[in-house]
Amino acid sequence: MSVFENKTLMITGGTGSFGHTVLKHFLTSDIKEIRIFSRDEKKQDDMRHELQAQYPEQFAKVKFYIGDVRDAESVDLAMPGVDYIFHAAALKEVPSCEFFPMEAMRTNVQGTNNVVHSAMKNHVKAMVLLSTDKAAYPINSMGITKALAERIIYSNAKAAAESGTILCCTRYGNVMCSRGSVIPLFVEQIRNGHPITITDPNMTRFMMNLDEAVALVMYAFQHAKPGDLFVQKADASTIGDLALAVQQLFGKTETKIIGTRHGEKLYETLVTREEMLRSEDQGDYYRIAADTRDLNYDKYFVKGSVKTMADEAYTSHNTNRLDVEGTVKKLLTTEYVNEELKNWKK
Repeated sequence: MSVFENKTLMITGGTGSFGHTVLKHFLTSDIKEIRIFSRDEKKQDDMRHELQAQYPEQFAKVKFYIGDVRDAESVDLAMPGVDYIFHAAALKEVPSCEFFPMEAMRTNVQGTNNVVHSAMKNHVKAMVLLSTDKAAYPINSMGITKALAERIIYSNAKAAAESGTILCCTRYGNVMCSRGSVIPLFVEQIRNGHPITITDPNMTRFMMNLDEAVALVMYAFQHAKPGDLFVQKADASTIGDLALAVQQLFGKTETKIIGTRHGEKLYETLVTREEMLRSEDQGDYYRIAADTRDLNYDKYFVKGSVKTMADEAYTSHNTNRLDVEGTVKKLLTTEYVNEELKNWKK
């Protein structure tokens, strides 16, 4: 028996690669119902057929809801009876968000606000927001809007708890082979005989597989207090070593450096120096407690804080760095890479 026995989970953005993996982990559990809430009917139909074929005994647990987190009414219609929410719906492509920041704002900020307030009205037990390392010291529209989404969680956490709803966040680095990530791009470029295009070989990125990412969601659902932020400790690799690792698996090709894209950083930060000051090391995870300062603004100017930040943030530059061989081993933990290698040999 688990805390999810006979409960209902709603996954916003559930047809994405991340939501899809979360769904499969819960599908074989003792949960009663899983609601997939998204706006793409074609992806929902594809998922429906896939689940019918692969999980004939569990498929009946899954219910599909067409809607958009931007539309509060459609969120409210899907919410009654929900016990847990995993909020994954977002605009995530950095260049797209740079060119269309208001679209990112409508989905990532207003959409999160709509889901939060619907959850509170319907007395949902817990809601976990999927956030990103780009929300820490954000320099691009995607990161800025996800940082604001986190603030919506924090600012409503206390009031939500009073009505019985726990609001919390999980923050991720790069989830390997998720939709829009660079590894499938590299594989496709090699398949077509094109050069691998990399932005900056010295750029570092966190490397997590989808199973690790789901484990963090489960941990947050079971251990969160109002306003908590959870981060999983993760390995990192340079983009140059990642390209070499993909070539080692799929074949050597030319490498072309194309320069940094709109809004990209040299390295990513999962926990800022300010957050590290109130973080708790829980082994595989960091728990960052909510900032409990209230609306008495006098405290900001009169009392303040003696120490405002730790000596160092937790970044893709100072975490465990994988070499090429280590990156190859990490890639082989993903379902995508193993499936591609099987098809490659055919």
